[in-house]
Amino acid sequence: MIETIAFALFAAVTLASALGVVLVEDAWHAALFLGAALSSLAVHYVMLQATFPATMQVLVYIGGVLVLITFAVMLTRTDRPKSEVYS
Repeated sequence: MIETIAFALFAAVTLASALGVVLVEDAWHAALFLGAALSSLAVHYVMLQATFPATMQVLVYIGGVLVLITFAVMLTRTDRPKSEVYS
C-alpha cells in the first residue's frame, strides 16, 4: 500500500516538473524543474530496485547535464529588459 502511494506521489512530481519545464518562460526555472523531474525519475529507479540506472541518472544527468545547463543559463543571462535586448 505504501509503495503505491509513494509511486503515485513521485509520478505526480515527475509529471508536474516535466510540465513546468515546457510551460515556464524563464530558462533558470526550467532548469530547476528539469532537476526535479530527473531526481524524481531516479527515485522511480530506486523503487524498482534498479540501483545502477538510478546512480547513472544522478551522476550523469543531474550531476553533469544539469550543471552544464545551469552554467549556460548563468553565463548568457542579461539584466537588461527584453525590449532592449531584441531591438
